[in-house]
Amino acid sequence: MADSTRYRIQQIVDSGQVVQIMLAEDVQTEPVSQKQLILDSVAKKLDPELRDQVQPLLEAILQAQPTIKIKSYDQSTITITMPRIRYERMGRPQVGEALDINISRSK
Repeated sequence: MADSTRYRIQQIVDSGQVVQIMLAEDVQTEPVSQKQLILDSVAKKLDPELRDQVQPLLEAILQAQPTIKIKSYDQSTITITMPRIRYERMGRPQVGEALDINISRSK
């Protein structure tokens, strides 16, 4: 079974004979407001009647707080070290380019 994941090249270190490539998972994330996470969490915990009473108060309190945007997904990272000749055979990918990494398990 093979699984392919797209990674973006973050850094390349070329020491002459070997090349080290640092990759981060190429995932489009949307920033999520900390205020929205709090409102959603409270909404899940309260019954509808109590939520309707508490929601305006909570929104008023949170209006005074700064909006902090957080990422909604932790990216996986990989570092690959390979001989320089293999890196050149790959077409010498550069920082910012995407690579598809196929991972397969053998039994």
